[in-house]
Amino acid sequence: MTMQDNRKKPELLAPAGDMERLHMAVLYGADAVYLAGTSFGMRSFAGNFSDEELPRAVQFAHDHGVRVHCTVNTMPRNDEAAKLPAHLEVLNDAGIDAIICADLGVFTLAGKYAPRCERHVSTQASIANYECARAWYDLGAQRVILARELSLPEIREIREKTPQELEIECFVHGAMCVSYSGRCLLSNYMTGRDSNRGACAQPCRYQYALMEEKRPGEYFPVFEDEKGTYIMNSRDMCMIDHLDDLIDAGVSSLKIEGRAKSAYYAAIVTGAYRHCLDAVWAGQTPDPIWRDEVEHVSHRHYATGFFYGQPGQFYENSRYIRDWQVAAIVTDCDAAGNATLSLRNKFRMGDTVEIVGPDFKPFSMTVEIIADENGTPLDEVRNPQQIFHMKLPCAVPPLSMVRHAGQGSTKE
Repeated sequence: MTMQDNRKKPELLAPAGDMERLHMAVLYGADAVYLAGTSFGMRSFAGNFSDEELPRAVQFAHDHGVRVHCTVNTMPRNDEAAKLPAHLEVLNDAGIDAIICADLGVFTLAGKYAPRCERHVSTQASIANYECARAWYDLGAQRVILARELSLPEIREIREKTPQELEIECFVHGAMCVSYSGRCLLSNYMTGRDSNRGACAQPCRYQYALMEEKRPGEYFPVFEDEKGTYIMNSRDMCMIDHLDDLIDAGVSSLKIEGRAKSAYYAAIVTGAYRHCLDAVWAGQTPDPIWRDEVEHVSHRHYATGFFYGQPGQFYENSRYIRDWQVAAIVTDCDAAGNATLSLRNKFRMGDTVEIVGPDFKPFSMTVEIIADENGTPLDEVRNPQQIFHMKLPCAVPPLSMVRHAGQGSTKE
């Protein structure tokens, strides 16, 4: 795939659960970010943005040439619907570029109360065919976010049989739901937390056993097959090795899942896809160092979603692979590599760490000089949020990170 093709280069759309994660996504290479206000978003535990924070978030993104999309993609009840016009007006006035919605009533109200915003139709609407996509376009949608259960040939056909003005967005990385387009009531039934209103407890990740009524406390394993008992546990999606296929299918926007995940995740995955997408678009082979970056974040076993057929499930456990963690974040650094940092996880003199940041390749170093704010030498930094100084081999930009290995797999 080269720039001589008639298609536009796909947008890279990254998650922004709060202001720190927004800063990371923007500075590590996103073309656009998606976030939520404090209501009507499908990730109610992500932190999200207050009415006062939204204009600041939009201003920061726009100052860096990055668009902001806001989710209003829950399925509101009557009492919630009454609050929608005021919320939509807040988004409109904050300068939001696009509103992501799934409910037809929300979609219609957005056209009235947020006229400056584009309307994008959420994956929660389960758009799985060209007639449905075309119908949303006829109603005024600028973009449809397709159901995650589609194959590449199906996506290609939707692209061919819908107006070229209609943009097509697909998820390319992150968690997948065992239920069709996230339409699940298991969380509601088991915990009272509504999965379609942003509060899913993910009971599909639990380890289940069978207990007979007259044998309390005696557990019998439940096997879907010989591999184990995690009968609904889905893998994580990773399409970083197949960006050329997504471009050839006519996808307009490549979406990274993860508004509830860490700022480190937002930075590393965005940066990895940024460099690989730029290389593929230029007709080059991506540097393996960027492909390897998606292995440096907390994730479940990867698969390619439904793009090439059924992804399969992982039955052995529901653990995340988490072999790396953030030790500190750079707040300032001079030309000689004298850095000021904020601590996240303790480390000490003599440790081997990696430095990763916006627009430079990760590199390893041995920690040789650490000092507190007053310049007093330290053997170890251990207090979270502690401000300290550290000598780096070269200058790095703010929001670069120090990370180290050895944490192993942990359950989440």
